[in-house]
Amino acid sequence: MKVNGKILIIDDEASLRQTLARILQQAGFEVTSAENGEQGLAFLQQNPFDLIFMDIRMPGLAGLDVLERIRASHPGLPVVLFTAQPDLNSAVEALRRGATDYLLKPLKPDVIIERARTILFAQQKERRRREIQTQIEQLQVELKALDAEKAEPATVSPKTIPLPDRYLKRGAILLDTYTRRVVVNERAVSLVATSFDFLLVLARHAPDVIDYRTLVAEAQGYQADAREAQELTKWHIHNIRQAIEPDPRNPVYLFNVRGIGYRLVAD
Repeated sequence: MKVNGKILIIDDEASLRQTLARILQQAGFEVTSAENGEQGLAFLQQNPFDLIFMDIRMPGLAGLDVLERIRASHPGLPVVLFTAQPDLNSAVEALRRGATDYLLKPLKPDVIIERARTILFAQQKERRRREIQTQIEQLQVELKALDAEKAEPATVSPKTIPLPDRYLKRGAILLDTYTRRVVVNERAVSLVATSFDFLLVLARHAPDVIDYRTLVAEAQGYQADAREAQELTKWHIHNIRQAIEPDPRNPVYLFNVRGIGYRLVAD
C-alpha cells in the first residue's frame, strides 16, 4: 500500500517549517505550513488533513492549547508534537491529553519521515478496513484477503524467523525491528513509535533491570535527571502494559523494581 497524505506543520520558526516541508514533500506527502496556532486552526477548518506536526512552544496560542482545540473538533486526527529537551514534561502532558507521539529537537529527517509513514499507513489501513466493512456482502473475498494480510505479523512462528537481527523474542513477546510491530502470544498489538522504542530497550536488556535514566537515554537519546526520567518512563510503561499485558493491573511480563527501574521477563 502506497503511503501518502496531507500533512499540516504548525511552527513559529520559519526555517524549521521550510525544512520540514521540503523533507516531507520529497517523501511524497502534500504539505501545508502554518506560522502559529491560530493560523493552523484556521487551515484545519478550511481543509482536511491526515496528520499534524506541531511545536509545543509557540507565541500566542501555545501548542497544548492548540492540541486541546484539535481534539475537540477532530478527535481522531493524529498530532505529533515537537519539543526541546527542557520541555519533556510538556511532552508527557501532551500525550496525556491525546497527542499521538512526540519528537525531540533537533529533528532528524529519517525520523520525521518514518513517523509520518507509520502513522499514515495505520490510518490508511483502518480507513480501508471500514470501507470494506460497509460493503461486506459485495467484497467478501477482498475482506478475507485484507484480514489475512493484517493477521500475517501475528502468526509468525519463532521457528521460522529468518533474520535474527530483525526479530527480538522475549518469552511470549516478539518484536519486529523493521516494521516496528509487536506480537504477544501470536496476537498483534499496537504501540506508538516512542513506546515501541522503550519496549525495544527493555527487551534488549531483559531479564536485567534497567534504571529510569538509562531507559530514557537509550530510547530517546536524552540525558534526563532521575526524577524527570522516572516521570517520562511512567507514561510509556503504562502504554506498554495496556498493549501487552492480559491484565495491566497485574503484570506478568513487565515489572517495576521500586526506586530503580523496570525489567522485562525473558522466558
